[in-house]
Amino acid sequence: MGVGRAPYGCATSAMRGREYRLSSFLPMGAIVAVMLALAASTGLADAGLETALLREADGLHPEALHAAVASWERLSAQGDAPRPVLSVIDYALPSTTRRLWVFDLVSRRVLFHELVAHGRNTGDDRAAFFSNEEGSLMSSLGAFVTGASYVGRNGYSVVLCGTEPRVNDNAEARGIVLHGAPYVSDEVARALGRLGRSFGCPAVRLEVARALIDAIKDGSVLYAWFPATGASAASGASGAGFSGSSR
Repeated sequence: MGVGRAPYGCATSAMRGREYRLSSFLPMGAIVAVMLALAASTGLADAGLETALLREADGLHPEALHAAVASWERLSAQGDAPRPVLSVIDYALPSTTRRLWVFDLVSRRVLFHELVAHGRNTGDDRAAFFSNEEGSLMSSLGAFVTGASYVGRNGYSVVLCGTEPRVNDNAEARGIVLHGAPYVSDEVARALGRLGRSFGCPAVRLEVARALIDAIKDGSVLYAWFPATGASAASGASGAGFSGSSR
């Protein structure tokens, strides 16, 4: 839901000025395997990665994917995102459509295409307002690195570590995680004309939560996008209605 501090938090987040290494998430053998996989797929973006992914992701705004890939490249180069997996939430789409994509960047295929809920004060069916502040009950935008999975008040969940100052770096303090929820389903969408809403967390269908979390945990990138407008765009991530304080 996004209330309280999640266990296994972002103690290694570079954005908080602390040491952040691949070994924080993966054992050395797994790190070597990841690096070999990345080396085998050299020049992901140069080889037309975005074009290949867009062919697999009908309906995803190209601008959303472009921003997400750029963030993954930056975080991966810094050693902050060792896994070649990228999740993109396109908040320009209504909640009743499948607006979460999870990509395998090596095989260039979609692993999941799912419904995802936004925060209670972010909007009804369509997202409009975003915040980085505790108590706002809004979704945050920008690039997150996934942390550990755990079982908490919302069941099986994965920690999201915000990487962008003033945009999402309060994610840990806000208890922002990805989890499953009963209010995320096609049945709820038909009954309400929208999905149910969280306290700020991206929430997915209960039926897919465990498999999806296992695919993205421990050092992949999740990017939440909304069209940026003028001065409201912070770090190129926030969009119309971005709030630096609770709304």
